[in-house]
This record gives sequence, structure tokens and C-alpha cells, in this order.
Amino acid sequence: MPMETSKQSLISRYFTSDRDAASLAFFRIGFGLLMFVSLVRFWALGWIDKLYLTPKFHFHYWGMDWVTVPGIYTYGLFAICGIAALMVSAGIRYRIAIILFFLSFTYIELMDKTTYLNHYYLISLLSFMLIWLPANCLYSVDAVKDKSLRSGRIPSWTIDSLKVMIAIVYIAAGLAKLNSDWLTRAMPLTLWLQGKSDLPLIGGLMHQSWVHYAFSWGGALYDLCIIPLLLVRRTRVFAFSLVVIFHVMTRVLFPIGMFPFIMIFCSLLFFAPSIHRQILDWLGERMGFAMAKWQTDSILSQSLFLSVSQVVIIAFLVVQVVFPLRSHFLTDNVYWTERGYRYSWRVMLMEKTGYANFKIQNTRTGKRFYVDNGDFLTGFQQKQMATQPDFIIEYGQYLGRHFESQGHQHVGVFVESYVALNGRPSQQYIDPQVDLMQIDYKSLVESHILQFDE
Repeated sequence: MPMETSKQSLISRYFTSDRDAASLAFFRIGFGLLMFVSLVRFWALGWIDKLYLTPKFHFHYWGMDWVTVPGIYTYGLFAICGIAALMVSAGIRYRIAIILFFLSFTYIELMDKTTYLNHYYLISLLSFMLIWLPANCLYSVDAVKDKSLRSGRIPSWTIDSLKVMIAIVYIAAGLAKLNSDWLTRAMPLTLWLQGKSDLPLIGGLMHQSWVHYAFSWGGALYDLCIIPLLLVRRTRVFAFSLVVIFHVMTRVLFPIGMFPFIMIFCSLLFFAPSIHRQILDWLGERMGFAMAKWQTDSILSQSLFLSVSQVVIIAFLVVQVVFPLRSHFLTDNVYWTERGYRYSWRVMLMEKTGYANFKIQNTRTGKRFYVDNGDFLTGFQQKQMATQPDFIIEYGQYLGRHFESQGHQHVGVFVESYVALNGRPSQQYIDPQVDLMQIDYKSLVESHILQFDE
């Protein structure tokens, strides 16, 4: 009983402890600016048109068929998201701004499954968390206008919850790398690095087997060890140096967009609040802000919203710990079937190339013809579709409905598909005898996927 009481007392003390609010303000400001830059970059590169307006067909996430691309208004959706990101950074109508950012960004992410990336998912998760955190209590326009919002100290859990989310990403990514392909075959890095021989200085090393294994094992160790190193004050600077080197290297070697910059920024959250305050004060002085407006030692008072937020954040983080582990309860190869692959922080763990040829057949007369996928999908969509079973089924059923609308009778859709996983020989993927029109798209049964031959 005394030990149990001691544990309860320790937990109670933690949840009533407070910390300098500068860390949360620093994260809010940097997060908003990074998101704004990301959205401007996306727009400037012409990806809005290429990924959302040009395609005739869009792939949907499970249960999200109602999410559609709003045509030319997609530009307006991106504009709203960008403006909301700037408002979040400045702390202008913060709660409304972060909700608007979360909804608009997540809607953009859901418009086409083809564009799924781990860091898009992470952004949605972080922005959801920020809805529930008092990130505008310091260094914000809201706090300047309303002194009742201004607080110099906030509950410790509000800052630590963001650290836990980042830790989940790294640790889950590290655990996912503990598989035979990554550790014993150095796959898929062997395939990717061999294609980087034209890089200056290091290009000559990219064909060396020991380099491939060094990158594979080093990547796994980095993911598993970086959080403990960031948490310890004595190793924090060294750990941050590793973060910068690791993510700059991955940015040079692989086209993974803003992800390296997002992770470098997030790692700054592990530094002491005094450093965050020094950075913000220095920036404020350079930009001509009156720093006296930010100085306060007041503690954020407990409120009903803060109590609800605590419960929501704890429940949210528990889900984030458990959800990536779901694939471990399945007997099939997650890289082959991709059941449980998304949302599990399996970052850059497989290279799949595929081929899918669709046959439209009258199930009564046997008359058939083949589809040119280029008539319906962009090149990028074709590449994604050919290696992912849920894409193949959804696209096949779309073809069936399309040709039914064209007057074809008793339409059956069959696919001849082959996939190569992590450098192995190509194998037949979907059972060619299965009529895709008869598959329940929302079913979790994957009997139409042929067995993977190791």
C-alpha cells in the first residue's frame, strides 16, 4: 500500500507541476512557419494541379469516400490552410486557427490516398494535439491583446505530450527496422544507394556492400537511440548533431520533401525552455517587438478545458502507442499485403515495383477486352496502384462501374498483376481468377492476394 500511494503521489505531483511556457510557444511559432513554407512550396511546384486537378480518378482511404477534390476551389483550400498556419504561428485567434489548419490540412491529405506520406500523417497528429494545448499563452498576439491569456508557466504535461509523440515516431520506426530484409539483406537501401553513384564525393561508395549495411544498421540504431540521447542533458547537443547529420544526409540521398526539416525542428523541443526563450527573445528584438509584453511569471490557472484536454491527450497518445503495433497481430507479410503498413511509421522500408493489366469481361458471354490504365490514371497513380492491393481493388471496381455506365452488361473485372518486393523476383500478386467486382472493398479479408514466396 505505501508503494502504491507513493506512485500515486508521484503521478499527482507530475500532473500538477509546471514549466516555462516558452517551449510550447517556440513549437507553435516554428510549426506554423514550417507548415506555411510547406504549403507555399507545394503550390509553387505545381503539385496542386498535378496531384489533385489533373487526375480523372482519386483513390480513397477506407471509410473516406465522401472526401472529394473540390475542383478549382482546391487552390482556395490550400490558401485557407496557409493563412491558418500563419495565424497559428503568430498566435492570432489561435484556437480557431489551429482547428482550421487541422481540418483543412487533413482534408487535403484525405483527398487522394496516392499522396500518403508519413510526415503528412504526423502533421495532422501534431496539429490535432495543438488544438488541446495552451500554445498561445506566451509570445502570441492573443496574449498581448488579452492579458488573462498570458502565462509564463504551464503544466509540464502540455510540453511533454509533444515529446512523447515524437518519441513514438522514432521508436516505432526503429522497431519496424528490426526485420530480416533491413538487417540481413540491407534492403531496400541497397537498391536505392546503388542509384546514387553520381553524387559528388561519396558517389563512389554507393556500390559498396558495407556502406549499404552501415546505413541499414545505423538507421535502426539511430531511430532506437536518439530519443534517450535527446532526453539526457549531457548527450543532448551530441544527439541534436546526429539529428541534423542524419536528416541532412537522408535529404541529400532521397527525395522526401520537408520531412527532414520537420524532424530537425521537432528535436529542438527536447532542449531546455531557457534556450527556447533566448531564441524567441533574440528574434523578437531583431524584429522590433517590445519584449516587455512577453515577460510574466504567472502560472496558467486550471480550467475545465485544460482538464478535458489532459484526458484527450492521454487517450490520444495511448492510441498512438498501440495503433502502429496492429500489424504484429497479423500472420501475413505486412510488406506484401500492406495490411497495417500505413500509420505505423514504417519509413522507407520497402521497394515495390509492379505491373497490373485489367481485363473487362462479360461474365455470361465471355467476351473481353483490356484496359489502357493511362486512359484513367496519371503515371504516378499507376505506379502506386500496381503494388497496393486496396488500390487495385478500388480502381478495378471503378473500371467496372465506368463500363457499366457505358452500356456494358454483366461486367466482371479481372487483373493480371505481378509485384517485386525488395529486389526479389517478380511474383503474381492478385488472384487472376477473382472478379474484383465481387470483393467487398471494405472487408479486412485478403484472400484475393496470392501468398508471398520468400
